[in-house]
Amino acid sequence: MSFYNLYSAYNWDEVAACIQTKTEADVRVAIAKDKPGLEDFMALVSPAADALLEEMARKSYALTRQKFGKVMQLYIPLYLSNFCENRCVYCGFSNSNRLRRKVLLLDELEQEVSIIRQQPFKHILLVTGEAPVKAGTDYFIAVINQLKSSFSQISLEVQPLSTTEYELLVKQGLYGVYVYQETYNERRYSNYHPAGRKADFRYRLETPDRLGAAGVRKIGIGNLIGLEEWRTEAWFTALHLHYLRKKYWRSKYSISFPRLRPFTGEGFQPNYETTERNLTQLICAYRIFDHEVDLSLSTRERPMYRDNVMSLGITAMSAGSKTGPGGYSNGEALEQFAVNDNRSADMVADVIRCKGYEPVWKDWSMFLQMA
Repeated sequence: MSFYNLYSAYNWDEVAACIQTKTEADVRVAIAKDKPGLEDFMALVSPAADALLEEMARKSYALTRQKFGKVMQLYIPLYLSNFCENRCVYCGFSNSNRLRRKVLLLDELEQEVSIIRQQPFKHILLVTGEAPVKAGTDYFIAVINQLKSSFSQISLEVQPLSTTEYELLVKQGLYGVYVYQETYNERRYSNYHPAGRKADFRYRLETPDRLGAAGVRKIGIGNLIGLEEWRTEAWFTALHLHYLRKKYWRSKYSISFPRLRPFTGEGFQPNYETTERNLTQLICAYRIFDHEVDLSLSTRERPMYRDNVMSLGITAMSAGSKTGPGGYSNGEALEQFAVNDNRSADMVADVIRCKGYEPVWKDWSMFLQMA
């Protein structure tokens, strides 16, 4: 049995309707519980919860301090390739976009790393488009072997792989994998993914199962915010997290909040507006639901918002990000999306310290968990 079997037991429209029926009383009950369930999570993401957002924020802040202390993990993405076989209507790497394509050679990779090494980062996230012929498992093994002397934690955000391939990468030193479903609405999934391997909804949905079976230490999930109605997307993401925790309990989990950003290409616009207030509600809801999940906020968000929301539940942030191959060493405009927070890593770290937090440059919580 995979998550798809559990997912198929639920109806998107029925879940959406149930969320709308939740009252302020339901929200108060959910906030008060030590271990809220999936029904409580519906209340926490419901329209009724907006009136109690300050109360949710206080609870989320307290839980985050209790479980994680006053530290903020920092990581940096390194884009290896923008080749992609998929057509995704919301992405700058879509194969229908006229974009100069590039995959970093190992000497070019070293040029990128030489820039990144000037900063204290020890956790690096390797990102590609989905083009296995150009950047596949053998390439990832070569890259990991080249980087593992410089970084204590190496994670991937690439095309879904098989369990066997993930096992090979774990043996080489792979730490974590982030794979986003984009939308959990199977009925409308093909609207956004009309061509390419990514068009297979079930194969993508079952990727975290393969990650858990392969023993990947950290698994990141989430949805692309703006494709479908955010409250229902969040509930299915929470269902996925709940399932994974029970079945693959040795792994650590992360949820990210990628909101749609401008990109070069087809000019796709979000179908559902999700405001910063909505995003804050999401952050608090996930923290109240799962006290130990990492919550990550990227440079898609504007600086002032990132500064103000970090204490309410966020445990990890990217900084100094470039979103295309060669972005650090030569500044080529081959980006997947437009970055919103262009501050340097040092500037972000200074803000974190001013907020009374300590920036840490790798995932210390894993080691604390194992101690």
